[in-house]
Amino acid sequence: MTFEVPEHVRPLRDAVYEFMVELVEPREPELDAGGPDADAIMAELRAEAKRRNLWALGHPTEIGGGGLPFLDYVYVNEVQGRSEYGQLALGTWTLQDSIMLNRHASARWRDAYLEPLVRGEISPSFGMTEPDVAGSDPTGLRTTAVLDGDEWVINGRKWFTTGAAQAAYTTVMCRTEPDAPGHRAFSMIIVPTDHPRYRIVRDTPVLGFSGHHFEVDYDDVRVPAENLLGERGNGFVIAQERLGPGRIFHAMRWLGQAQRAFDLMCCRLIGRSAFGEPLADKQLMQKHVFDSYTEIQASRLLTLKAAEQIDRGEQARVDIGAVKVFGAHMLHNVIDRAVQVYGAAGVTDDTPLGKMYRNARFARIYDGADEVHISTVGRRILTEYRNGGNWEFGLR
Repeated sequence: MTFEVPEHVRPLRDAVYEFMVELVEPREPELDAGGPDADAIMAELRAEAKRRNLWALGHPTEIGGGGLPFLDYVYVNEVQGRSEYGQLALGTWTLQDSIMLNRHASARWRDAYLEPLVRGEISPSFGMTEPDVAGSDPTGLRTTAVLDGDEWVINGRKWFTTGAAQAAYTTVMCRTEPDAPGHRAFSMIIVPTDHPRYRIVRDTPVLGFSGHHFEVDYDDVRVPAENLLGERGNGFVIAQERLGPGRIFHAMRWLGQAQRAFDLMCCRLIGRSAFGEPLADKQLMQKHVFDSYTEIQASRLLTLKAAEQIDRGEQARVDIGAVKVFGAHMLHNVIDRAVQVYGAAGVTDDTPLGKMYRNARFARIYDGADEVHISTVGRRILTEYRNGGNWEFGLR
């Protein structure tokens, strides 16, 4: 493999970069403000993405997407990730959920939701974590679903159900097999959000701002038995299919965020003077550049390696776990240095760095906390040695 952007991907990557820098990033303040004006701007961006043939590039062709191979998608996603609005404007927000729906949903829900999802006409949401249960040990989830005749009856409370207020449905992880061991006790069930007993409790504030991460109460929510996603007791198998690629999608987008912060930092160093000389001439400032360069480059190579394994049909669990942790730390560090270089301006909303910084801190928690991935990766590697082998990097 090569670590450079392949020639066959570069035109598409360049087109997405242009779309992000010229159209999406300048509209961020208006999109951040929310409301009808923000909705209208997003609708314009989506229409333009479709006009430029940049819509839903990572979705499989059989469900109406661009069919971009996984490894090629890394190079596109890393520029799409420059803004948190990139995946919304380019139609990739629904990628994990549309694949999950296509593979595991009944014909009824594929017909109802799949094409509108890929077209961007509706959005999904995913209800897994709960406020009173450690997210690092999801086998403790308490939300239950009991089969009563031909209906599931769901009771419990979820939070961080991202986008629930705008979503057409939520895929809910429920305990359906109380006598089954560990991960086999859970299933996933589709709940339309217009259900009368689906109640949004609040939009949970995240580090001081609205994050569109909703807390939802399920009080005797009855849905048809056919709303089961896949087989009973297979909830965690399906979740792993969703979360594994999802973690590397995050790592791809973090590269775009880090690149943007790096650009801002370097331009500030060149353009700002203190004590009679440019900041760029200060050795401590040069160390910020050096540290950020090495961390971004290392994270990028980890991401490409994991993507190459997935492209070959492998699970890449060690590399995905590694880049989930390392990439999140990298992102936080690079943005933190950029904030430091900007000084007081870095903590205002005059630059995008403040919001980027808050989102970066959250990255070390969602889709598996650092501690869980660190332990899992270490355990998998040590198992190879316990079995008489080793971990030869060039062959892994």
